[in-house]
Amino acid sequence: MSQDVRFDLPFSTPVSEHLEYARARHLRWVWDMGLVRSRAGFDEYRSWDLPQAAARTYPYASAEDMVVLMNWFSLAFLFDDQFDAGRPDRADVIADVARELIATPLRPAGGTPRVVCPITVAWAQVWEHLSDGMSLTWQTRFAASWGRFLVAHCEEVDLAARGLAGTLGLDEYTAFRRRTVGIHHSIDAGERSRGFEVPARAMAHPLMERMRDLAADTIGFMNDIHSFERERRRGDGHNLIAVLHRERGCSWEEAAAEAYRMTTACLDEYLELEARVPRMCDELALDADERERVDKGVQAIQHWIGGNYEWALTSGRYAASKEGEVATAEQAGRGSVDDLLTV
Repeated sequence: MSQDVRFDLPFSTPVSEHLEYARARHLRWVWDMGLVRSRAGFDEYRSWDLPQAAARTYPYASAEDMVVLMNWFSLAFLFDDQFDAGRPDRADVIADVARELIATPLRPAGGTPRVVCPITVAWAQVWEHLSDGMSLTWQTRFAASWGRFLVAHCEEVDLAARGLAGTLGLDEYTAFRRRTVGIHHSIDAGERSRGFEVPARAMAHPLMERMRDLAADTIGFMNDIHSFERERRRGDGHNLIAVLHRERGCSWEEAAAEAYRMTTACLDEYLELEARVPRMCDELALDADERERVDKGVQAIQHWIGGNYEWALTSGRYAASKEGEVATAEQAGRGSVDDLLTV
């Protein structure tokens, strides 16, 4: 399957009117913070077009908040690409940096990182702005989701360093992918983007929990399908199609078809549950203000499913190099061009 595989989504995804304003400031910030350290690294980063992804997933953020969200958005992607398959010794360095990234939201905002490198310094700055105005309940929820994502990333790096990346079975992989895709805290940021919070009792309801899990599964599987050709060239086994091909002994075409079926099944279940949200609000006896915040929370999920999908169709991050072309560092399996884990 290629990057242009299409899905039928029943909701539209608006794009922020502040995209170009925020993009210019974000790209300057990325360079000034040392998150890209070379022209090749900057060109590679620009090809991903992460500002478009942020503008689609947080379409109603103010101009200044959009800059903050783009800056935060970049960090997980840049950190993810710091693993070099040819240097398994970096797994320990990645773990040290990940611990610092996990700890930052648990400390008073504005503090100095204890592990200093471009990623940690940038995250400390971003968190001070991202957490501004949000309750301790929201900050704690975000920090927990963010921490689970980073721990899963470290586990993925460790598996790859030990040569075990392609050993997970389908059930293990689907549970693992739900964590590595990092969608729960990304949906949480949707609340920050519009200055609201989903009522805690609605957020804790099994219906909302399942909807968030299904959104993570849907987006993770979509990403696997769109990035498959690139990852196949890199020999990356952390992909649903690769897992199905290996575990079931089927052809690549059959594995891709099953991955597509699984993705649409997750989306269909999500939509079925979304239709039950009004009933959940009745069950919880939510007032008008609380219902409006629940509705915005559901929109935040929709924006992530639809916005991420639209971005993935064109992003250079998922583009596979064609035969005869010179691959970028990432496509060749070397991770990011620039080292962001050292001063």
